[in-house]
Amino acid sequence: MKVYEALAEAFVKEGTTDVFGMMGDANMHWMAALADQGVRLYEVRHEGSGLGMADGWARGAGQPGVVTTTSGPGVSQLATSMIVASRARTPLVAFCGETPLGDEGATQYLDQRRFAAAIECEFIHVTRPENAQDAVRKAFYLARTESKPVMISAPFDVQTAELDDYDDEYVPSTALIEKPRLLPDPAGIQAACDLIQDAKRVVIIAGRGARKADSGEEILALQEQTGALLATTLQAKNWLCDRTDFHVGLSGLFGDKPSMELLQEADCVIAVGASLNHYTIESGYLYPEAKYVQIDTSPHVVMGNGKVADCYLQADAVTALTELARELRARSVQLDGYHTDAVKQHLTARIQQPEYVSEPGRLDPREAIWILDHELPGEMGLVLGSGHQTDFGTMLFQRSRDVLSNYGMFGAIGQAPLIALGQLIAQGNRPGFVVEGDASFIMHLAEFETAVRYDVPLLVVVMNDQGLGAEYHKAKAKGLDPDLATISTPELGAVAESLGGGGATVRTAQELSDALAEYVREPRPTVIDVRITREVLSTPYRRIQYGEDV
Repeated sequence: MKVYEALAEAFVKEGTTDVFGMMGDANMHWMAALADQGVRLYEVRHEGSGLGMADGWARGAGQPGVVTTTSGPGVSQLATSMIVASRARTPLVAFCGETPLGDEGATQYLDQRRFAAAIECEFIHVTRPENAQDAVRKAFYLARTESKPVMISAPFDVQTAELDDYDDEYVPSTALIEKPRLLPDPAGIQAACDLIQDAKRVVIIAGRGARKADSGEEILALQEQTGALLATTLQAKNWLCDRTDFHVGLSGLFGDKPSMELLQEADCVIAVGASLNHYTIESGYLYPEAKYVQIDTSPHVVMGNGKVADCYLQADAVTALTELARELRARSVQLDGYHTDAVKQHLTARIQQPEYVSEPGRLDPREAIWILDHELPGEMGLVLGSGHQTDFGTMLFQRSRDVLSNYGMFGAIGQAPLIALGQLIAQGNRPGFVVEGDASFIMHLAEFETAVRYDVPLLVVVMNDQGLGAEYHKAKAKGLDPDLATISTPELGAVAESLGGGGATVRTAQELSDALAEYVREPRPTVIDVRITREVLSTPYRRIQYGEDV
């Protein structure tokens, strides 16, 4: 057996079903061996795009995504997407071909170990045929247990060598990983209950970890018991919002004013699977008088206000929440807290529509988001990009649906459509949509053709202000010339049609509604180019750039 065949077999036994990337001399034998074993290969137009799709696939499937490149320049193309995946803590394995071992004069030579360190991923070198399968197992083990990207660098001459001592009893990394539930310290449960029992206004902040642990029922039970408001981090946006009248949306800069006014009154914050970074608690200004109870599987970390939690429970979310509820019942604790008619009425201000700006040929972005939220089915998942235009969606999408945000992951624009594409493939090609800006979408426009080629029913909604929206508004606030940040764009709906998909360029609310209805009737790869006005500044930018109390 050839080494590349053994490598491919190990990937299959690790559960690999889909691989994203581009073929080259140094990975083509491995890709062919995967195809022979029934693995689906997605040829992309740029290696970094393939990694972005593998990132989305991992997030959608809940297991490591796989990307592949050839040697040298194929590897170097991974840089931005790899750092994004690293910052997002995405489990991912990159199979990268390499020039023949020790041949530093080869045209495509790159010191891939040093490069991997620079782009924040682990590195595993296949230097001998006999350690090839061990390398695969180690890579998947690290990806799974440490939730990080790992690069396997396989020199071409090693791949094509014979593997004489082949062991067909490959043991996958999953057989080596035990996931016992972390049980909370009983003394910690008592200390947490002391803080909660003495509180009058409790806020529960649910994060990505809480959602991943499927702790929704336990969170809702604790909320009812403590009269708490429920808020989420950005990575758990809108989770459980259809299950309670006392959901305030996002905690942090992207929260609306009525919610922030209520959150500032809290005297106890219970964080579940949320790191409580400075974005979530506004460096402590959002909860100035609160005591903190933090539940997380990670070791105790400092919060975004530079302090440690008053009570930290390193434990599985379901187990810790169950024990908290049990002890509070034993103490006959039942708080009214925020659960009043007055608070309900205060929260209704969150869903009131503003007076929209009217500009011929351009939509108010807030109205566009309202239409998207109400006319796309709730079962359609949403991926949000980054940048000024995405702020509107980050704040204003209110319906209960799965939401994945790329905000804050290295601050790289252009990643969201790639992540969305991979996520849909992982979820069996069910329809979903991404909201992105014009500059961001055009950056990886070629990958829309990839969606068409593989018939992935992704809806790309381009919030198009014909410019670099963030830079436009920042320049304006700083007294610089904002027109330097304007860039005209073609009609992207027509571009999408020319690539074989569906498309529309819309300038009115009715045109947007009609385009959405067409997609819902017949989901297929589609781009809706929504021309929006630049006259509306997002709430976070009004707060940051102009200090407005909105």
